[in-house]
Amino acid sequence: MKAAVYYETGAPDVFRYEEVADPVCQPGGVLIDVKAISIEGGDVLNRAGGEMPRSPHVVGYQCAGIIREVGSQVTDRSAGQRVVCVMPFGSHAAMVAVAGQQTFPVPDDLDLERAACIPVAYGTADECLFEFGHLKAGETVLIQAGAGGVGLAAIQLAKRAGATVLATASSDEKLERLKEFGLDHGINYRSGDWVSEARGKSGGMGVNLVVDSVGTTLEGSIAATGYKGRIVVVGNAGRAENRGVDPAKLSEMNRSLTGVFFGGALMFEPQRGRPLVERLIGDVANGSLKVVIDRTYPLAEAAAAHAYIEGRQAFGRVVLVP
Repeated sequence: MKAAVYYETGAPDVFRYEEVADPVCQPGGVLIDVKAISIEGGDVLNRAGGEMPRSPHVVGYQCAGIIREVGSQVTDRSAGQRVVCVMPFGSHAAMVAVAGQQTFPVPDDLDLERAACIPVAYGTADECLFEFGHLKAGETVLIQAGAGGVGLAAIQLAKRAGATVLATASSDEKLERLKEFGLDHGINYRSGDWVSEARGKSGGMGVNLVVDSVGTTLEGSIAATGYKGRIVVVGNAGRAENRGVDPAKLSEMNRSLTGVFFGGALMFEPQRGRPLVERLIGDVANGSLKVVIDRTYPLAEAAAAHAYIEGRQAFGRVVLVP
């Protein structure tokens, strides 16, 4: 099969589009012909400097496709079934072999490109807002990087829950587009003091919750919250090398800081994580949540796709198609 591989981490041009060995279906797994690959923030970070379990390495957390083969121990999946799957690595390829429990059925009325974008981004957003952020109707939430995959999901989910939604983005154009997804107040972080603006747009008291996927903004995210403010950190899109937090900044206002990795819910709480993903897939299929795909690239152009994401130009997801 063909795959986008690399032999060392680094800039997007480390990618090579090469023939590699086909994956093998295990007794407890399925073999999938990949039709769409959602490039996750973690994929970009891993390619830039993450671990390489093998060489050449195939990066990637998430893809959707059609099951080609089912292992002998799998009873709830069948050849020809449309699924989206989550994995530690390997999505940037024409085929993947994963455990059966790493897959989620895709309804017939949901295209595979949008399905490929759902579990990680929407599961992460839901986890940040509700399981750990404890967001309630009437509260105010600030979502960093609102135009990203997690950001767009979080804006929709927070608005649906009855919250007042603030978000940051790099341009007024992006902020204007976010209004159709539920944004109440947009903040262009390049044009002024975004912390003061966030506090001002929350009545001067500070927001109740911040979802921070950037990392370099953490100190400001803490300052943007008010009394008993909650800050949820997920990912490190800004590649912060040192995110040390002064505990006094938390203690003085009884704030709380929580780190989130949605993969933990799928691994350690599948009885909660899996139904959550299935519900979110259903919400996209029925139109109550939207997936925004900014651009689609051939898998052979993985380097260009990753470079486009790193240029902070994308509004929503960037998808690869084998």
